[in-house]
This record gives sequence, C-alpha cells and structure tokens, in this order.
Amino acid sequence: MITKLIVRGLVAGLLAGLLAAVFAYTVGEPRIDQAIALEEAAAAAAAPAGTHDDTGTAAHSHDEEEALVSRDGQRAGLFLALGLYGLAIGGLFSLVYAAVRGRAGPRSEPVLAVTLAAAAFTSVVLIPFVKYPANPPAVGDPETINQRTVLYLVAVVIGILAVAAAVAAYRYASRSEPWVRWLSAGATFLVPVVAAWILLPEISEVPRGFPADLLWDFRVASIGTQVVFWAGVGALFAFAARRRGPV
Repeated sequence: MITKLIVRGLVAGLLAGLLAAVFAYTVGEPRIDQAIALEEAAAAAAAPAGTHDDTGTAAHSHDEEEALVSRDGQRAGLFLALGLYGLAIGGLFSLVYAAVRGRAGPRSEPVLAVTLAAAAFTSVVLIPFVKYPANPPAVGDPETINQRTVLYLVAVVIGILAVAAAVAAYRYASRSEPWVRWLSAGATFLVPVVAAWILLPEISEVPRGFPADLLWDFRVASIGTQVVFWAGVGALFAFAARRRGPV
C-alpha cells in the first residue's frame, strides 16, 4: 500500500515540477533577464576607468567567465531542478498523506489530497513568502545570505507549526458548532503567524531606484511558480486517487 502511494506521489511531484518549470520559464525568466541586465549596467557604471572592454561593458577576469553558467544552462537547469524538487516533495507528500489518511482531514481521498496540498503550500510557501518575499538576482547583499536563509527557515517552521496547531484545535472542538471549530482553528493559526510577523526582523535590501514594477512582476512569478506546483501536486494526486481507488 505505502509503495503505491509513494509511486503515486513521485509521479505527481515530477509532473507538477515540470509544469511549474514551464510556468517559471515563461513568466519568470524574462524578469530575471531584466534584473541581470540592470545589475550588469550598474556594475559597468561603477567600474573604474580602464576596466571596460571595447564594447563599453565592464571587463571580467578569465576565471570569472569560466565560473559562470550560461543563461541557456541555467534555463535547462531550471527544469532539472524543479523536476528533482518535485520528486522529493512528491515522496514526502505521499508519506504525510499516508500518515493523516483516516486520522485527520476529509474522508474522501481526492479531497484529502487537495486539502493537504493547500495546507502544505500555506505553511511552507505562503507564510514565509509574506514575511520574506523573493528578490531578483540584482537585489540582496551576499554578506547577509546566511542570516536570510536562517530567518526564512524559521518562518517555514512557524508556518508548519501554525497549520498543525490549527488542525489540532479544529479536531479538539469537533463536538462544538461548526463556527466554533472554524473560529478556534483560525485563531490558533493566526496567533503564531502574527507573532512571527511582528517579532522576526525585517530584511529590506532593495536598492533605491530599482524598478518597482520589475520587483513586483518577479515576486508574482515566484509565488505563481509555487502555486502551479502545489496545485499540480494536489490535483494530480487526487486524480490518481479517483482513477485507481483507495490503496
């Protein structure tokens, strides 16, 4: 039984990852190109005299050029990375699905799959994103990358705990009126989320003069990629559950 669920999750995750890669390639990559162009223009303007090549752009050392991955290579790597990401998440998703099935959530397997995907998206993606939204390549101080990574992971953990606490509160109030159950779950979810929003430090590294529309479009593309991925995981897993029946 668990083997079939894992296979189902791996297939759903892989396909969802490829769908997300198509979305990211179509919507996100043009924004990344624009951000890189801005970064290169700023570097060229700040370069000392005599460090530009014949085309007027800042010259890079031979070692730096060899270390860089071409944009075509990065685009191909996007599909590979999201495909592998989908496989890993799909496997974990199937294990969590097996753990909660019959114990929490809807009785219908397709509805449970969609609900679980929505809960995962909310806890792992949406809550951290609201506090620490994604930034394009031209934004961010390399010296703060460790701090930003740790804070983002803290936000992920808080999101997971908030969703788990809301589910526990809903089940605890199972004998109460429906509005009481939903109110208990909502309040239990919002308390740690709001506390994290207030207590976690702000990180604002967007340089002055960076185009606001480009920043907004990049962030929409970033969260949109995750929406496509998690919607794909939930829908594909639910479709497989409906087609093949319970396992």
